[in-house]
Amino acid sequence: MRTVRLCFMGTTTRPGRPRAGAERNLRSALLATSRSLLDQGGPGALSMREVARRAGCTHQAPYHYFQDRETILAELVREGFDLLAQRLRLANDQAKAGDARTALVAAGRAYVDFALEQPGVFRIMFRPDMCDPMRFPAVLVAGAGARAELDRLNVIVHRDAADAVQASILWAHVHGLSCLLVDGPLSLQFNSPQARADHVRDVAERFADLVLSRPALRP
Repeated sequence: MRTVRLCFMGTTTRPGRPRAGAERNLRSALLATSRSLLDQGGPGALSMREVARRAGCTHQAPYHYFQDRETILAELVREGFDLLAQRLRLANDQAKAGDARTALVAAGRAYVDFALEQPGVFRIMFRPDMCDPMRFPAVLVAGAGARAELDRLNVIVHRDAADAVQASILWAHVHGLSCLLVDGPLSLQFNSPQARADHVRDVAERFADLVLSRPALRP
């Protein structure tokens, strides 16, 4: 029986679903390729055919794992929210000794660093036109996990004064800075990654000082 090339590693198999080991390798390769395409050219660069071509597999192989393009995007978004939640959780854990400032600075840097490390995924995580969370329950769960860590930070910082307004202020700060650095004018301002990292650190520390030195303003 004629065989067809299925995965980028050069192994061959008969048409149909690959063996378990090859399946795990190819699925991971397809996701890594998709992430790279998003980083390089944005959502418009990602198609099922191009993912297959870049991964070195048949054009039909991606459909063994992902129903369509949006299903790939949904998996990347889910992974993105899970990773963001993990990093925010580590930052929040630094407040166990009662040091809210350390947690606030660490969380801010964790959020921005995530956006800079995975710009392609970050750009689509909050865009329902790219990935409809109502179609993918796992995305909703992962997004809620990241939001829960933001709400936790809000309580750490503001204690009894924590409310939805304070949470929005914290989120707007880190998300806005991330957007400025990923696609905005700040993306061109720094001549080295270290200079950019120093700026992110300085902004996080100044913001923490401002937040913790002023009482919450209420009408």
